[in-house]
Amino acid sequence: MWTMPDYPAFDFDQVDFITSDTHFSHARIIELAGRPFTSVEEMDDELIRRWNETVAPDDIVLHLGDLALGPIAESLPLTAQLHGHRFLVPGNHDRVSPATQSKRAIERFTPLYEDAGWTMLPEVVSGTRAGSRLLASHYPYSGDTQGQDRHPIHRPVDEGLPLLHGHTHDRENGPVEHQFHIGVDAFGFAPIPMTLVNAWLEDLRREEEEIAAIVRERTAAGPSTPLSEVAERLGIVLDEE
Repeated sequence: MWTMPDYPAFDFDQVDFITSDTHFSHARIIELAGRPFTSVEEMDDELIRRWNETVAPDDIVLHLGDLALGPIAESLPLTAQLHGHRFLVPGNHDRVSPATQSKRAIERFTPLYEDAGWTMLPEVVSGTRAGSRLLASHYPYSGDTQGQDRHPIHRPVDEGLPLLHGHTHDRENGPVEHQFHIGVDAFGFAPIPMTLVNAWLEDLRREEEEIAAIVRERTAAGPSTPLSEVAERLGIVLDEE
């Protein structure tokens, strides 16, 4: 019988801020993602400034990949200026990514990330936040910046668990159903507080409880009872779409 992979455990309750897809020193990302910077130097300076205005030195930050590109020996040391105790889940553009790098390359580049203050994590981590089960990965269950989803075998398996992710560079939304895009392009080029994740998880819990209540009530009332009537009895407003 097929079962969902047993992803490595991570303590999400310790995290204060989360982000992804900073792309330090990546000149082309300004054009590709429509970022409002005139040069890579301006982008790097703003990413550092906005990070350090948001994150305190003792805060814990989870970064979901695509940290830095360009000449990596120059771009990675820039990130040492960032406040906080920093964890990195590798993305496809990171030099420690199993999706794009050889084992030898990962062994070679890992010390550079560690020297810049990063604690390395696996591609997918699993845990709880305020009692809710949660996954985090650079990749969403589905979705990409291109027409086809890349690196499918490195993505988490969608079994309905809430997922924090980056990769898409979506500028218009964060949470969509049980996926939450936390990349800098959607949040003013700065990490976001985990209190936003708390609120999203609470909304998901509330929706699950309402659905379960409707199912129980309709079972008791009989299948011919309209869902709208059952929801009205329970004081639940159904989405009309």
